[in-house]
Amino acid sequence: MKTKLTLVTFLILFVAFNSCKKDPEVPKPEVLNPDEHEHVHHDTTPSSITTGAFPIPNLANDNKLTVEGVLLGRMLFYEKSLSQDNSISCSSCHNQSNGFSDSAKFSLGVNGSRGKRQAMAVFNMAWNSNGFFWDGRARLLRDQSLMPIQDPLEMHETLPSVIAKLQTKHVYEHQFIKAFGSEEITSEKISLALEQFMNSIVSTNSKFDQSLAGTFTLTDSEERGRKLFFGEYNKYFPESSGAECSHCHANITFENDLYMDNGLDSDASLTDIGREKVTQKTSDRGKFKVPSLRNVAITAPYMHDGRFKTLEEVVDHYNTGLVASSHIDPALENTRGTGLMLDAQEKADLINFLKTLTDETFRTNPAYGNPF
Repeated sequence: MKTKLTLVTFLILFVAFNSCKKDPEVPKPEVLNPDEHEHVHHDTTPSSITTGAFPIPNLANDNKLTVEGVLLGRMLFYEKSLSQDNSISCSSCHNQSNGFSDSAKFSLGVNGSRGKRQAMAVFNMAWNSNGFFWDGRARLLRDQSLMPIQDPLEMHETLPSVIAKLQTKHVYEHQFIKAFGSEEITSEKISLALEQFMNSIVSTNSKFDQSLAGTFTLTDSEERGRKLFFGEYNKYFPESSGAECSHCHANITFENDLYMDNGLDSDASLTDIGREKVTQKTSDRGKFKVPSLRNVAITAPYMHDGRFKTLEEVVDHYNTGLVASSHIDPALENTRGTGLMLDAQEKADLINFLKTLTDETFRTNPAYGNPF
C-alpha cells in the first residue's frame, strides 16, 4: 500500500508540475533608443529545431541556426517593406494556417499581378538538398529567398531599395548586429537570415508521427489508408494491390527530393516545361519537384499549377486520370493501363490517412508567427 501511495503522489505532483510549466518564450524584436546602441552585441547562441523521428539535418556550416539569426529571418519573412509598394511579405503567399502555402491557385503580387505557379509550402526545408522551387532553379535556400523579392510578378522590388528601407528602422539595425555582429545591412545577410528562419520551420508532430510514437491510434479507416499508401501496386492481384504512393512520397519526409513527371499532361498539351527550362535537358521536360505530403490536407490547391482543388481530385488523377507522355515516371506509366483499381471506400480510406499527416502544433506554433 505504501508503494502505491508513493506512486500516486508522484504522478499527482508530476501532472501538477507540468500543468504549471509555461511554453518556451518566443524571441521578439527589441526596439532600443539610439543612445542604447552600444548595448547591442553579437549573440551566437545556437537555436535548435525539433526533429522528432527525422534524421539530423545537414545544415550549411556557414549558416548555422542562432536564436538571433532565426529571429531576424522571421522578422524579414513578415516584413512588407520587402515589396515595392510595402503591401505584401513572404507570409502573404506562405501563410502559417495554410501550412505556409497559399490557398489561392496563383498568388497575388504587387499591382495585382498573378504568379504562374502555385506557391509551394515552406516547411521541413532543412531536409531539402536538391534545389528549390517547382523547377529547382534556386540551388540553395538562401538563393531562393531573394528571388520573390525581385520577381515582377511577386514583390517587384530591388535589393538596394529593400536595404535602404530597412536601414530607416532601428529595430533592424539592432537585429543585424545581434545576428551578424554588424549593423551593415546587405542582401547576403538578408538571404542568410531568411534561410535560417525557413530552416527552423519544421513539421514533425502529426497524428501519423504520434502513431509511430505509440501515443495515438489510427482509426480503422486511417489504418487501411496507411496500408494502401505504402502498399505496392500489383495489377495481377487487385484485391491486395496497394496505391504505392510511397514510390514518390517516400521516407519520413513524405517526398523524395526529386523532379518527376506525374502524368498531368501529354507532350502535345504541355504548356509549362518545368525542370527542362533550368537544365536545358529534354529528358526533364514536364518534370516538377515532388512536394511533401505532410500537411497536404491544408495546402490545397494541388500540383504546380493548382489544377486540383481537393484531395479527392488528386486521388482520382492517380487512380484513373494519368496521361501518357514521353517522360512520365515509369512506375506511374506501369499503372496507367488499369489505374490503381481503388474503389470508393479505398479512396476514402487513403484520404483519411493523408489527413493524419496534418500537424496542428506546427500550424499554430508562435515561433513561426508574425513577430511584430
